[in-house]
Amino acid sequence: MNTANKLTMVRVILIPIFLVLLYLDFQYSRYFALGVFILAGLTDIADGVIARRRNQITDFGKFMDPLADKILTFAAMLWFVEIGMMPAWLVLIVIIREFMVTGIRLVAAAKGRIIAATASGKIKTLVTVICLITMFLIEDFKAIFVYFNLNFPIDTWLLITCWILIGSTTVISGIEYFIKNKDIMKMEM
Repeated sequence: MNTANKLTMVRVILIPIFLVLLYLDFQYSRYFALGVFILAGLTDIADGVIARRRNQITDFGKFMDPLADKILTFAAMLWFVEIGMMPAWLVLIVIIREFMVTGIRLVAAAKGRIIAATASGKIKTLVTVICLITMFLIEDFKAIFVYFNLNFPIDTWLLITCWILIGSTTVISGIEYFIKNKDIMKMEM
């Protein structure tokens, strides 16, 4: 297994650790979970850079890398739904987009074609990760505003901004993905 694929597997291993830390109830468990989430994100960046520089792009990486990203972000999003910081409808939009993209990839694979992630899909992932990190820190932002006696609902503002960014990048990247790959889905008669 090459270095890029090993980093992808590290990310897969970090996901259950992330989940356990989310559900542990001790004072700093949220920060430890956030640290694991960020570490997993850094492995995503590193495996992509290494794969391109060392020409280690493999079918395994094309499949497992986006899958690991999806599982990690879904885990965080579902936790935020559970604690009331994210609406379930937003996560449903993300899940629908991912299932549709995966469906197109499966049809393409059946036709002998592998589809790599698009630039807009990578932007969507980056925006989503940044928003999820922000959401982990919302209580800290709120505490700073309270400490400086700033009368502004930063927590509400940040949550809504994150929801808009996650939703819009998900929809835009999904539309672009379908347009770029519409030839795969042509009905055969």
